[in-house]
Amino acid sequence: MTSANDTHDEAPPETDSRSGHLAQLRRGLQARPRTIPPRWLYDDRGSELFDQITRLPEYYPTEAEREILARYSAKIAEVSGATTVVELGSGTSDKTRTLLDAFVAHGAIERFAPLDVSEATLFFAAEVLDQRYPDLAVEPVVGDFTHHLSGLPVGGTRLIAFLGGTIGNFYQEERRAFLGALADVLEPGDSVLLGVDLLKAVDRILAAYDDSDGVTDAFIRNALQVINRELDADFDIGNFEYVPFWDARERRVDMRLRACEPERAHIGALDLDVDVEAGEELRVEISTKFDPSELTAELVDAGFDNVEFFADPNGDFGLVLARRT
Repeated sequence: MTSANDTHDEAPPETDSRSGHLAQLRRGLQARPRTIPPRWLYDDRGSELFDQITRLPEYYPTEAEREILARYSAKIAEVSGATTVVELGSGTSDKTRTLLDAFVAHGAIERFAPLDVSEATLFFAAEVLDQRYPDLAVEPVVGDFTHHLSGLPVGGTRLIAFLGGTIGNFYQEERRAFLGALADVLEPGDSVLLGVDLLKAVDRILAAYDDSDGVTDAFIRNALQVINRELDADFDIGNFEYVPFWDARERRVDMRLRACEPERAHIGALDLDVDVEAGEELRVEISTKFDPSELTAELVDAGFDNVEFFADPNGDFGLVLARRT
């Protein structure tokens, strides 16, 4: 197994992305409200915690998306005609196996390229997939989909799968920029498959982000643990409580950490002191919920057409398939 990045002669992408992530973190911590980019959630421990979240009874998106994949993957394989499937933020590629089963049965797929920032999770998943699909070239790519789209495998007809509702973690302007950047690296005839969480009763939405076992709490706190460890910082993690809430205007869940007492945290790698007041909140992640027609319009604006929408019977979650024009 090889990474697509192995073939590039330019500067190592991890160097470029690290400086970009540090600059983004600095801006976020100096803004109001202060923000911590979601990238800091996903070390190996964060990936393990998120995998636990997807198995929680309160977290409906995983099983709803799995049901859609079971119903419609054969059609997706036929309509896309893809010979290469690329998955952004692949993690364990658990649900993706349902999609790959359909593509293998369809007979056109030659290659699967999962991309993720967690090397350990990525390569473990790739080994499992190698055994499940012995005739399929599995080419894992260690990278960040917000920085490394130019390093995606080229050639053939590609389907870029971005599952799990992760597109909802972008702010609106970031989402539109990302869709535009994705369109820029695709060729006419390539496709994108987006998993999107749909608007529904607010109590059901909030329950999915405030589970009784406290796994989501631990996942959001993990961002501070990663920053402390990797950036020589000294946030008092126990001084923060996890606070999720619904922003009705933006139609999203905000996941924040609220300081119980004032503190000054120093981040050595940034040479930055952050003075946090009691009650002040650090926004760590958002999860936007979508209206299908509005998302379709965004995709068309970004350079896609032939948009098809698939939903589970309860209308909780959707898959959007769109072709690059």
